[in-house]
Amino acid sequence: MSDQYSSREQRRKQKENSKRGRGKQKGDKGKKSLFKRVLAIILLLGVICFVIGVGTFAYIASTAPELDDAKLTDPVSSVILDKNGKEITELGGEKRELVTYDEIPDKVKNAFIATEDVRFYKHSGIDFYRIGGAAVANVTSGFGAEGASTITQQVIKMSVLTPEKTVTRKVQEMWLALQLERKYSKEEILAMYLNKIDYARSQVFGVKKAAEFFFGKDLDELTLEEAALLAGLPQAPGAYDPYTHPDRAEKRRNTVLNLMAKHGFASKEEVEKAKQVPVTKSLIPIDEQEETDGEYTTFIDEVVKEVKQKTDVDVYSAGLKIHTTLDTDAQDYVDELLSTDNMVNWPDDKFQAGFTVVDTKTGAIRAVGAGRNRVARGLSFATGVNRQPGSTIKPILDYGPAVENLKWSTYHQLKDEPYEYSDGTHIGNYGGNYHGTVSIRKALEQSYNIPALKTFQAVGADKAREFGTNLGLNLPDPITEAYSIGGFSGGVTPTQMAGAYSAFGNNGVYNTPHTVTKVEFPDGNVMNLSPESDSVMHDYTAYMVTDMLKDVVKKGTGKAVSVPNATVAGKTGTTNFSKDDREKYNIPSSASPDAWFVGYSPNYTIAVWTGYENIEKGKYYMDTSQELGMAKQIFSKVMTHVSEDVKDEDFKKPSSVSEVTVEKGSANPGRLASKYTPDSAKVTELFVKGTEPSKVSKTYEKKAEEKKKEEKEEEKEDSDVKKPSGLSASYNKASNQIVLNWNYSGDTDGVSFRVSSTVDGQAGSSTTTNGTSATFEASSPNGNYTFTVVAVNSSGDESDGASTSLRIGTGDGSTGTDEETDNNNQDDQQGTRPEDEQPSEDDSGSDDESNNNNDDTTDEQNNEQPTPTQPTTPPSGNEGNGEGTEGENGGGNTETPTQPETETPTTPTQPETGTGTGTGTGTETPTTPTQPETAQ
Repeated sequence: MSDQYSSREQRRKQKENSKRGRGKQKGDKGKKSLFKRVLAIILLLGVICFVIGVGTFAYIASTAPELDDAKLTDPVSSVILDKNGKEITELGGEKRELVTYDEIPDKVKNAFIATEDVRFYKHSGIDFYRIGGAAVANVTSGFGAEGASTITQQVIKMSVLTPEKTVTRKVQEMWLALQLERKYSKEEILAMYLNKIDYARSQVFGVKKAAEFFFGKDLDELTLEEAALLAGLPQAPGAYDPYTHPDRAEKRRNTVLNLMAKHGFASKEEVEKAKQVPVTKSLIPIDEQEETDGEYTTFIDEVVKEVKQKTDVDVYSAGLKIHTTLDTDAQDYVDELLSTDNMVNWPDDKFQAGFTVVDTKTGAIRAVGAGRNRVARGLSFATGVNRQPGSTIKPILDYGPAVENLKWSTYHQLKDEPYEYSDGTHIGNYGGNYHGTVSIRKALEQSYNIPALKTFQAVGADKAREFGTNLGLNLPDPITEAYSIGGFSGGVTPTQMAGAYSAFGNNGVYNTPHTVTKVEFPDGNVMNLSPESDSVMHDYTAYMVTDMLKDVVKKGTGKAVSVPNATVAGKTGTTNFSKDDREKYNIPSSASPDAWFVGYSPNYTIAVWTGYENIEKGKYYMDTSQELGMAKQIFSKVMTHVSEDVKDEDFKKPSSVSEVTVEKGSANPGRLASKYTPDSAKVTELFVKGTEPSKVSKTYEKKAEEKKKEEKEEEKEDSDVKKPSGLSASYNKASNQIVLNWNYSGDTDGVSFRVSSTVDGQAGSSTTTNGTSATFEASSPNGNYTFTVVAVNSSGDESDGASTSLRIGTGDGSTGTDEETDNNNQDDQQGTRPEDEQPSEDDSGSDDESNNNNDDTTDEQNNEQPTPTQPTTPPSGNEGNGEGTEGENGGGNTETPTQPETETPTTPTQPETGTGTGTGTGTETPTTPTQPETAQ
């Protein structure tokens, strides 16, 4: 039984194992089947892609133009048009010197092949090894990052196709390269290439002409290092130009020499020997080069370089129609200014100037001032020389970034004081003076250095650099604090500065300065070369900086600039020699190597640099007002000329800017001027909308209250009903009558006088009269009489009363003592000064006061210190005709304190003592005057 059970268990396990085995086999088969399906799909997709690719290639290749033998072998000249589309010159054609393959030395062939296409003799027009390497670079760095063009492809590109880096053009180029290889030999293709090379100079195209231009040699006379230089230049002829960038040129030449050694075209010993020769050793001096015939050569030089840079096309052989930005009238004026003494008086023959005229709104270069005695293809001081910008950099790296990033107003206050850079180095202003707390408007207007550095520090070097690079300047990273006042390690060109400043005049929109707008190719294709506009700052920044720079021209360091037919903003700039140069060349400390003026109107921007090309023995520096003022003079002349037929307009204030009147000297962000603030203490400044000050200054409120009180007193004294004066009383014993007499200085029309009396303190008789005298019967033979006279007008208004006393004796009937009567009269006479003697805060109301002069006051007293009517008995005490330490007249103060009716005078506005004439009562002294508060 147990055996049967065991057998059944065994059979069951065998069945289960058998099932598991069959399932595993089925799983393995399923995985293999899935892999085969995926592989089949991939292969199918590959085939489809290949078919599509071949079809696409075939379609694009079918659209390629036909090979034209004339274009391959004979250069076609290009036409240059001015801004109005008028032809000004034709470049190329008959100027090219062709060379055959057999005339080209091996060292020249090998230099180019090692550099441009080392497998030239092995491929059939396309080098798939180079394509693979370029593909990797294009994937990692973007399409067009690295080229894979063979020499054959480059011939096609220079002769038949446009230089655009597109897939379509690349496919057409490859197809035509295959056709070219079938039609021409390798030797013929290499000769075509060497005859078409553009060296980015107006008479240098083709290797034979290049050898003549740079070295004055035929091809077979070239040394190894010279051949290497010619082979290295075509990659970037402007960047590697040995005249303008000898260091770069030498580095590129040595790269070519290394490639020749690597590929076996020269031995290591030959290469090392050639590398020891300075690149400039065998160059023909640029000023000995033959000058190009025709007009506008310096401008055309810039056109050729720009077209080459942007299209990689040989202008002299491609048959282009080039539309430029040239204003021939402006360029004619610039050329005459630089070549004659008709417009300006040049200090000497060595003095140089470089400047660029740019359209403010578009960045189009209208004229180029390359320099004096310039030749075609020569060094341009407008585009090719970097100089330190001096203070012209302050709007770009200091105040522009502060308004943009910190929203500073033009009023923002900074203290101009002894100061240092962050590393402890001293910084000073020109002349060594400090000016206390000033606004950034004032600091920029007068070009103070210390506020500029403080502004740079507040903004931060990174933000300042970002602002500058957005305006087209090539700045290192990072920049130091010395950059805030123009202390560059490198420099800038006038063209770069013109582009940067034009953005301030164009609402913050930057356009790269350019000479070409578009190029038409022989096949009808058109390439637009105008740069795209870039908004690099807020419109409020552009306008507020512009408004400050307008003050530089109106009343600051640029006030010598005179452009009567245009609204101009701008900035001056000068630089210093290093200590080493001053000592080496015996240069005065006040001398400058560079003087700038960069300015703009709504229509044109001009950046002018002046100075000398090199520091040499002798006087090659600027230290006279004529030399240092040449940049401003040139700017004035050129800007006036180009603005002649242009409507003058001002820069428009955007809605993002507010004009606010603040009180001078108030702390940041400023206090609003109050109704009491005098005009002399007000200033209108610009604020970014939303940042305007809200608090009102209280500096002048106390003054205003005091002035109001004085005005009330003046109004009271200037009213129609004036107080009678000079009241006197006399007793006639024979008639027993008391006679009163008084004076009245006001208008007597409609005025009567009410006269009342008291006898020993008891009310006596009264009367009313229209005259200035009255008679009373003496009611008592002896006693004390007091009389009061009040003036009353027709409206019932009354004046203050004038009083006097009289004592009648009992024995002989005599009147009271003269001393008492005179003293009472004196009190009355001194109680009120004439109207013209009232004080006036800040000289206000002086015109009104002068109309109320008392007959006893002279004109001189009105202007200095008036003297009141004198009493019959001289006053006692120190208020008489004494001389003080700080004379009121001597101090020039025309304000006079008001004397009260009796006792101590009210607070005067003049010093306590003085050298002048005055009267007073008794021995009392005026109180110390209240001094006005000083605005901060």
